[in-house]
Amino acid sequence: MSHKHEQLLRTIFHDPINCNIHWREVESLLHHVGADIEQLSGARIRVKLNGSEGILHRPHHGNTLDRSSVRHLREYLAHARMTPSQYEASRSAEPRQVRAAPSQ
Repeated sequence: MSHKHEQLLRTIFHDPINCNIHWREVESLLHHVGADIEQLSGARIRVKLNGSEGILHRPHHGNTLDRSSVRHLREYLAHARMTPSQYEASRSAEPRQVRAAPSQ
């Protein structure tokens, strides 16, 4: 995950709730972590991530999420096991690739 996506994930779960989260950044994060996104009617989208399915709503006026939308996104990501602490734990569990030193 890129630094930008990591920072966005931390911002989503940070208290007090930040209302300066842009929907396009959220969509980019969801695509990056491998979520399946399906357009539904109106501003609704179905998101499937880590075996968890949820319905999210795009902002109607403007492109930033309001407090209730951030809370809803937070709940969905927590249910899908995509919190900052769970991401850090999964990242530290992955084996690091070590480059071989060039032979002379």
